[in-house]
Amino acid sequence: MARMCVKTRRLDVARVCLGNMGNARAAKALKEAEAEPEPEVQVAMLAIQLGMLEDAEKLYKCCQRYDLLNNFYQASGQWQQALETAENHDRIHLRTTYYNYAKIALETNCECQPFCFSYENSDTHRVEVPRMLQDDTLSLENYVNKMKDKNIYKWWAQYLESQSDMDSALRFYECAQDYLSLVRVHCYMGNIQKASEIANDTGDRAASYHLARHYEGHDDIKQAVHFYTRAQAYNNAIRLCKESGLDDQLMNLALLSNPEDMMEAACYYEEKGTHMDRAVALYHKNLTITEELAERMTVTDSKHLSEEARKDLLERIADCCMRQGNYHLATKKYTQAGNKLKAMRALLKSGDTEKIVFFANVCRQKELFIMAANYLQSLDWRTNTEIMKTIIGFYNKGRAPNLLAGFYEACAQVEIDDYQNYEKALAALTEAFKCISKAKDSSPGQHEVRLADLQHKITLIKKFVHARRLYAEDADEAVRLCEALLEEPELDPAVRIGDAFGFLVEHHCQQGNFQVAYRKLEELQKLLPSQNVRYYVSQASLEALQKELNVTMDHGDRRHSMKEEDEVEEDLNVS
Repeated sequence: MARMCVKTRRLDVARVCLGNMGNARAAKALKEAEAEPEPEVQVAMLAIQLGMLEDAEKLYKCCQRYDLLNNFYQASGQWQQALETAENHDRIHLRTTYYNYAKIALETNCECQPFCFSYENSDTHRVEVPRMLQDDTLSLENYVNKMKDKNIYKWWAQYLESQSDMDSALRFYECAQDYLSLVRVHCYMGNIQKASEIANDTGDRAASYHLARHYEGHDDIKQAVHFYTRAQAYNNAIRLCKESGLDDQLMNLALLSNPEDMMEAACYYEEKGTHMDRAVALYHKNLTITEELAERMTVTDSKHLSEEARKDLLERIADCCMRQGNYHLATKKYTQAGNKLKAMRALLKSGDTEKIVFFANVCRQKELFIMAANYLQSLDWRTNTEIMKTIIGFYNKGRAPNLLAGFYEACAQVEIDDYQNYEKALAALTEAFKCISKAKDSSPGQHEVRLADLQHKITLIKKFVHARRLYAEDADEAVRLCEALLEEPELDPAVRIGDAFGFLVEHHCQQGNFQVAYRKLEELQKLLPSQNVRYYVSQASLEALQKELNVTMDHGDRRHSMKEEDEVEEDLNVS
């Protein structure tokens, strides 16, 4: 009945049959097979327990469970079928199958050549074949020479070394390219020179480390440091350098090593009191320099360092502080070193305006006054009269008339662009002209051109200022002068065209000549299409024109407003 259950695949009935038969082992095997998802696997297990091997084989093939079929062949001793199944369908278990074949089938039968081949296919030959042939030394040596495998060479060399055959062991260590073992054996045999050649030629770190330990044990410190360095065991090399006073090599090794070793080397230099520049360099690599640490590294006793060396050390400390962004401490150290120019550069980096002004006034050097004035120009001097006065004072103290003239020109342009104050602009340009007149320029041609350009601007602004002042006494003459001014070549930027037209538009609106005012306004818009006329004409005049002529006066404004709206929309899109 149980056999019929294999044909009909009625596992429920099979369980009852196995229970009635009292076959507990078969019942357990069938229950364990229920964990497999394929019903054919469960039926195949039933067939195996009932001795129906052909049916089990067919069932495994039917559900394509070649892994279980492989195990079935191995369990039943069908090794060739197992190997073929692994080769064609179950390659994930191929090496395991070859290993089991060599271990179970061949070793028990003492068949040397086949089990070597199977172990090689299972990639376990480096361990298993020497184990199998350990009692047959001649066969094992032949196998080692035949395979030419580095791992097998190394195993064989270790075996020969254990038999005290050092020369043969060295030969096979060399075949295995096991440089550590070569150096170790040579050191044991006393061939230190040969061991050093191998370590130097190969650069093997383990070999170099072993040799360094040997040299250290024999108090050859220089060679030990050399080979510790080759092995990149920098902490050991640094330790020997500190113990033996090899300060020159210590610096190079510390720079090659990790931060902890660098710090130890820096502390060593600092405690020793010599080579403080090296301590500074190493601290910079790993440590933020505080004021306390900087003071400790600052040598005040001239017995150890010359004055020049002391200044160089201070500058190196300051350089470290600069790179770490500690500009105030850098300023202090540069000042102690006597390098006030670098000290000012450090202060400028800090952006501490109060200290920059103070330092320039204390040092009283032309270069520093100029540097401070240049820095102050980057601030909001337009709204801070104190800063403006300081800039002018520093350029005067720095004897830089050209730079001062440039600053006066910038002041004049600000008065025109921001405030339409041509009187103040005229005063500033006049001062600029005086400065350039006093300057001794190395290029006379350029000097004359600049003077002529300034004189031309001053002349134009004077005419415009005169016209505006004259307006209260003689409006017609003021208008005539302004219209004549518009005929001048290169009027702008000395006098903005918009300001001149705005003057005319305002006049005609006040006189009730709205048609003339409107023509002037249109002419202005043609000359400056991208500008907003509200910059130059008052709102009251524009509203009067719109009311009297019944025209839209926001042409320029609309364009400007549309542009602003586009910019806002763009900003919103970006955000």
